[in-house]
Amino acid sequence: MTPASTATRPSTVFAAGAVVWKLVDGKVRILLVHRTQHKDVSLPKGKIDPGETLPHTAVREIAEETGFDVVLGAPLGTVEYLLPNGRDKVVHYWSAEVDPGAAERHSYEANGEILALEWVPLSKAAKRLTYEHDADVVERFAAQVEAGHARTYALVVLRHGKAMPHEQWDGPDHTRPLLHLGIEQSASVAGGIAAFGPQVLVTSPAARCVATIAPTAEVTGLPVVEARSISQDTYAGDGERVRKQVVKRLARGMTTVMCSHGPVIPQIIAAAADLAGSAISSELRRSAALSTGEYSVMHFARDTEPPRLVAVETHAPAID
Repeated sequence: MTPASTATRPSTVFAAGAVVWKLVDGKVRILLVHRTQHKDVSLPKGKIDPGETLPHTAVREIAEETGFDVVLGAPLGTVEYLLPNGRDKVVHYWSAEVDPGAAERHSYEANGEILALEWVPLSKAAKRLTYEHDADVVERFAAQVEAGHARTYALVVLRHGKAMPHEQWDGPDHTRPLLHLGIEQSASVAGGIAAFGPQVLVTSPAARCVATIAPTAEVTGLPVVEARSISQDTYAGDGERVRKQVVKRLARGMTTVMCSHGPVIPQIIAAAADLAGSAISSELRRSAALSTGEYSVMHFARDTEPPRLVAVETHAPAID
């Protein structure tokens, strides 16, 4: 999903949330929120703040409304509706699993926004929700559960931020630094990438890639692994070096960020799709055609062999 820019649609309110769920005795339960002022029952969500990307919004709002620090799973699409003031509202949703033990130990105090939290069986959630559009999101999640796609890991493919142009740089290409815009782009996407719970950070050794992934490393506290196989200096048309790196990362079943270059990224996406037995769709083509600072997230069903691609989404920096 590539959210429209708030600059191009000033009347639209953008928000993000998730179907927060846990597994208890083999049965899925999802978290509903009883809102104080609205006097309704809904899914946890909230409006985007300036400078945020939507995945970042989702995890921040869920933490504020429920107290749970979640990791986002596969996307569940959007809902759109008209607000009482006549403005359009678009809400992006993901799934987000929490540990049942942590959920049992979790304590919550009512506040001016959320009166109470309620865990309900998945089969009964749609009837408990006030709004039909929330019930639609729950039905999409139920379809993921039915297909065995509720638990996922991700490959996050990040293109480096805007760098110094070739013609303005006298040194070797791999030493070209980020421009100020590139530094801002890199900082902007870090919170959104962190929302997917990366466990491994891999980058091209080029200075512009190392600098791009640095804010994500700072946010997540993860070390960065440099891999020449995904650098532009070692680019080859057959993509074999890139494919070996992708095979290695997917085989571990760990959510991984790979920061690379415009010519290399289509090879990363193509290799991951091929390993999952997925045909190259228009959505995958878009996910490979990243502008500077953008990232795509490929979601794979956990514990499947070969990997099964569940969804793909693309996000841009929140830079006006």
